[in-house]
Amino acid sequence: MQAWARELGFSQIGVASVDLSSAEAGLLRWLEHGFHGDMAYMASHGLKRARPAELVPGTLSVITARMDYLPKDTPEDWTTVELDRLNRPGEGIVSVYARGRDYHKVLRSRLQKLSERIAQEIGAFGHRAFTDSAPVLEAELAARSGQGWRGKHTLLLNREAGSMFFLGEIYVDVPLPASSPVQGHCGTCSACITACPTQAIVAPHKLDARRCISYLTIEHAGPIPEEFRAPMGNRIYGCDDCQLVCPWNKFAQRSPLEDFDPREGLSGQQLEQLFSWTEAEFLQRTEGSPIRRIGHERWQRNIAVALGNALRQGADVAPFLRSHTEHSSPLVREHIVWALAQTG
Repeated sequence: MQAWARELGFSQIGVASVDLSSAEAGLLRWLEHGFHGDMAYMASHGLKRARPAELVPGTLSVITARMDYLPKDTPEDWTTVELDRLNRPGEGIVSVYARGRDYHKVLRSRLQKLSERIAQEIGAFGHRAFTDSAPVLEAELAARSGQGWRGKHTLLLNREAGSMFFLGEIYVDVPLPASSPVQGHCGTCSACITACPTQAIVAPHKLDARRCISYLTIEHAGPIPEEFRAPMGNRIYGCDDCQLVCPWNKFAQRSPLEDFDPREGLSGQQLEQLFSWTEAEFLQRTEGSPIRRIGHERWQRNIAVALGNALRQGADVAPFLRSHTEHSSPLVREHIVWALAQTG
C-alpha cells in the first residue's frame, strides 16, 4: 500500500484505530476555553470529531496519509528566504501552502484513487476520504498511526520531513492492523512558542486559535481585533512563523507534484498591487486556490492591515490608502482608517 500511495504523490501512509476516547477530554477542554473562536463547526459536531465510527457508521479503521507540499524548486535556505519577507513591509506574504492549487482538491482526488487501488486488490469495501473537510481529529489520527508526533505548536512533526505537509484520511469498514506511533522529539526546544507573533501558543501543545494569525486572516469574518493588527505585519493570508523557526523543518521535503508550485502573483507582490485586484480579478487569480474561500472583502481587509503596518515602518503608502477611504465595504473601510493612523 505504501508503494501505491507514493505513486500518487503521498509521502507516507499509516493506519489508526477508531478508539480516540483518550483524546476526548482534551478536545472538550479546548472548546470550553473558547479557543476555537468563530469556528462554530468545531463545537457543533461535539465529540463526533473524536469518534470516527459515529461520523461514518461502520468505520473500523482509519488510513492516514501525508503529502509534502514544498514546491519542487524550493531552495535549501528556504526558511531564511521566507523569514526575510517579514523585513520587506511593502510585500504581502501568503502562507507557503496556499500559493499553489487548493490542497483539498489535490488530496481528495488522490485519496479516492488510492481507495480504488485498494479495492482492486481486496474487493469492494466501504470507505470515505477526508482532508480538512469534516469533523476529524487529523493530527491525532496521524500521530497515532506513526506519521509523526505533535509539536508544541500542535502541528504534526516528522523526523524526515518536518511539518510542511498536508494530512488526509480514508475511513474504512475493514479491520486493519494499526501502525505504531513514534516518540516525540521536541525536547526542551520552544522556538515555535517564542516566535509566534501573537502568543497564540499559550502553553506547549495548546493553541488559542483566536490569537493565531492564520485564524484571523482566514477563518475570522469580522474586524480583526486591534491588539493583533500590528503583530500581523505583512502577513495577509496565513502565517508560517512557528514552522519557519522549527529545527525539524531543515528536513522538509519537496513535492514532486506541480499542483503546489506557486502561482504567479501570490509570492513577492507589493501590497498595493494585491489590494487593487477587483473582485473579478481576485476570483480569476484565485480559481482553484484555497485563498478564494475567504472572499474579496476579507482579502482587502487583511491587506489594509498590512498597509497600515507598512506605513508605520516608513513605506510611502498613505496616498494609496487615502484614495480608498470611501471604500464600499464598511469592514474594509474601518481597517483603512486604522491603517492611516499608523504613522511612523
